[in-house]
Amino acid sequence: MTLVLAGSWNRDSPEVKVEGTAPAHWPDRFETSGLGEFDSTLPAFLLAQYRELGIADTAGETQGEEPKKPSLEGLPENLRGLMELALAVPERSEAKTRSAPPSELKALGKVTLGVWAGIRGMAEFVGESILSIGRLLTGKARFRRSDLWMTVQECGIEALPIVSLISFLIGLILAFVGNVQLTNFGANIFVADLVGIAMVREMGVVMTGIIMSGRTGAAFAAHLGSMKANEEIDALRTFGLNPFDFLVLPRLLALLLMMPVLTVYANIIGILGGMLVGAVVGIPPVLYWNETLLAINLTTASLGVLKSFFFAAAIAISGCMQGMNAGNSSAAVGQATTRAVVISITAIIVLDSAFAAIFTLLEI
Repeated sequence: MTLVLAGSWNRDSPEVKVEGTAPAHWPDRFETSGLGEFDSTLPAFLLAQYRELGIADTAGETQGEEPKKPSLEGLPENLRGLMELALAVPERSEAKTRSAPPSELKALGKVTLGVWAGIRGMAEFVGESILSIGRLLTGKARFRRSDLWMTVQECGIEALPIVSLISFLIGLILAFVGNVQLTNFGANIFVADLVGIAMVREMGVVMTGIIMSGRTGAAFAAHLGSMKANEEIDALRTFGLNPFDFLVLPRLLALLLMMPVLTVYANIIGILGGMLVGAVVGIPPVLYWNETLLAINLTTASLGVLKSFFFAAAIAISGCMQGMNAGNSSAAVGQATTRAVVISITAIIVLDSAFAAIFTLLEI
């Protein structure tokens, strides 16, 4: 059986016309005397025909026999070379027609398994963190003290400008909103109570946690993710060092040390912002400060500081876990950084809601 190829085979050429009886198997030879110019359109057409007819050709072959090579007799040398190169590579299974999408039940199962794997991974990482702190207390944890103090500086002093700005603006906003409502009752002096209690109980620690999530948690994930991509973490294991103690523990300790300090600082700056609004609307600063001291007791002031330890642990664990589990490419590092920010902010909101419910039940 002979297959005659004629005309031009270019991308912009007319549609292919097949004349004669459709072949039941691959042709024995080709006739190309009438063939004009061609590009990859022609070998692509021939390869598609071979893939289609190859099913019939190999259907009757016995198991163990090598498949016969298709005849390329009569093809020009350049076209024969292209065909031999294309036929030498087996067809990938995913290149065929895609299967039907999975059912909704199967998709739900995959999501459930993914959520369970994430919860289990988080639990394991928290357990490793507790064990690492235990090794620190017993003097068995090995890490560079300079890394700890450098991270303390990054989490503390270098974060003061953004924390100051956000806390001051939050205090201004709370004071403005409270003054608009309380002035209707002639009780604008209680703006000091509103701003003070809101800052020390909720806004100071929550806004500081969100700032540290986007700033420090993302930095942890990006740094550790880059080390994972460059195989530096594997090098630490080769040297006999525990990567968790060497990389995660200093970051966790630094954030646990600086988060309460930043929270207290944010509370003070927020109260000062409210005091500025009070001075503008006619509340003397001395009277505002005295009213704030009357509204805030030691228990109320300690609630935000207590929550800051848990927020710090959530931020550090989320950032370090995503960085340690990142892939080995630059795109994977970016994805790990995004996940770290999302997870840490979500954890802060969930923890704050849980604390609000607990404090309400305890009537604090």
